Amino acid sequence: MRGDSLFMTFQYAPAVSRKPRTPALTARQRTILWLLALACVPATYANTLFTQTVAYAAQDFAISEQGQGIGAAIIRWGVLISLPLAALADRIGRRRLIIFCAFGAPIITALGGLAPSFEILVATQTLGRPLALVLTILIGIVATEEMSSESRAWAISVLAIAAGFGAGFALAALPLADLGPDSWRYIYAISLAWVVIAIILLRKLPETTRFTERHEAKLDSATHIDKTRLATQSLVAIFGNIFIAASSVFQVRYLRDVRDYSAVMITAFTLVTGTPASIGLLIGGRVADARGRRVLSAITFPLGAILLTAAFATNGQAMWLASVSGGICLGLAYPAMAVYRGEMFPTLNRSFASSVIMTASLIGGSVGLVGAGYFLSRDFSYSTVMSWLSLGPIIAGILVYATFPESAHLELEELNPQDVIVAKPATAQQPNSQ
Repeated sequence: MRGDSLFMTFQYAPAVSRKPRTPALTARQRTILWLLALACVPATYANTLFTQTVAYAAQDFAISEQGQGIGAAIIRWGVLISLPLAALADRIGRRRLIIFCAFGAPIITALGGLAPSFEILVATQTLGRPLALVLTILIGIVATEEMSSESRAWAISVLAIAAGFGAGFALAALPLADLGPDSWRYIYAISLAWVVIAIILLRKLPETTRFTERHEAKLDSATHIDKTRLATQSLVAIFGNIFIAASSVFQVRYLRDVRDYSAVMITAFTLVTGTPASIGLLIGGRVADARGRRVLSAITFPLGAILLTAAFATNGQAMWLASVSGGICLGLAYPAMAVYRGEMFPTLNRSFASSVIMTASLIGGSVGLVGAGYFLSRDFSYSTVMSWLSLGPIIAGILVYATFPESAHLELEELNPQDVIVAKPATAQQPNSQ
């Protein structure tokens, strides 16, 4: 018996057997997609900044590995700020919150460059990073609401590649950290450059059609969040991010302290091993739209974590190859897993539900970070710690296969019947009495 047969109330989609299609976008969809791609840059730069610079800031402030893990966990708990903001987007619209966060995230994040202590640095990022997270959530929601049923996952994959540029800029700036003990501060100052993108969004980004129609129809009181869907997606996010967060935060420290890599070599390693993941993203987006999301993500997500774990247990060419392969597998999984967050909830609850899932992922990340920092500071090897944490994505893959429905080729209204706007019948005109 298939695992998903036990969760029939969670099933809405039939088996997918249609042939692959190349997504055709309208002029409006193309415009929105490139604007969202621009918005990805400041979002991911702000999200990546602390992760990439924490080892250098910690050295400047004499902070241990455990202290770094606790600091990173505290920043992730700043996601609580994002919950009311995301809920507000379900009331006043996606556009206004996107513009607010596009201005706020880079400005507040840049303040980290002025921090006189590690505690103040953590405080600035605890405020700035949630704005970047809300921006990331809303970018995905706008893409989900505006793209067709044949292009939602593909659009997410394109945006993930665009997001890579934001992370890439942070990585490209990392060699500045080698100029002096506190030169990591320059990397924070670069954040201010992304205010230009906020100005572009202010001038050109429209509100989504789905939000406008349902908001005007006052459907907010008639729709609700499916608790089963929210619970299963939250569990997948928790188990998956236990490994992902720890491996990303401690990779720089591992390469520097265990493999004796300089900042330039760390940048080269990250770019060379991470860039091929874009191939996985594009292929994963097309396959997820054409053949389905569930099986693809259930297989490639755990496999990617296992391969990345191998990178912490090897060196030389084997380490580079394991990182490349793991990145490609995670790239294959990402569009399928990410698009689920918006597809499974009605329009006027979509932002809040997505933020709850994001919160769950960051809770999982906090557990992974604190746990990894604790055991690494007690001389457990990186390979041992990451092997334990890789059990999280394996459990997540099992949950995806057992509980997630197949949503490819279905409109959002088919997945969320309560989102359908029912036209009111016209009042019959009475004949005039003479």
